[in-house]
Amino acid sequence: MTQISKAKPSSASESVVHRNQHDIRAQNQAVILTAAEEEFVLKSYRGATMQGIADRAGLPKANVHYYFKSKTNLYKVVLRAIIQEWNDGLVTMTVDSDPRTVIEKFVRTKLHQAFANPNRHKLFALEVIGGAPHLHDFMSTAMKDWALDKTQVMKIWHEQGKIAIADPLQLLILIWATTQRYAEFETEIVGLMQKSAYDETDEARAADFLIPFILRGCGLE
Repeated sequence: MTQISKAKPSSASESVVHRNQHDIRAQNQAVILTAAEEEFVLKSYRGATMQGIADRAGLPKANVHYYFKSKTNLYKVVLRAIIQEWNDGLVTMTVDSDPRTVIEKFVRTKLHQAFANPNRHKLFALEVIGGAPHLHDFMSTAMKDWALDKTQVMKIWHEQGKIAIADPLQLLILIWATTQRYAEFETEIVGLMQKSAYDETDEARAADFLIPFILRGCGLE
């Protein structure tokens, strides 16, 4: 008697299923991270809850726990994703790079991030104002190493006569302060502009002022 073997699923079908599951996971995680940013900014780390984040994301609370385990872990993931996005603005900087191009690009990138995602800057500011209890290790290692690497490149630029800034750490602090201010103090600034919210011209207006100002300070007019 001939035995009929059962057909096995094709590898192509298995690949499609796996890809769909991966896409769903990535989509859910992105929705949760966005909801978490909003919840942490509005209610702070102490006031935010996993249930509140789940409600804002439109997902069961169990899903939030499945992907991120705890509120503390989710909070750290949000903060580190924010910092990584910011640091990527200088990822291609080397001693052979053109200082004017690098600095202008960095300022424009920082401004765009501030106007496009103000909640991320507000959340980071709240954490730092609170003493950075959830970022202390990260700031004293990875973030510190990043800043030292970039300032070392700028010091070489200064030694080569390419920029006038002898203390590049102060330049980084200046760029952070002037660009992130538009996000962290959004309510104050739009009020001074006699508006209720930023419009599409405000990012360009800020860039048109800040970039020539910073480049002049670097001797890159």
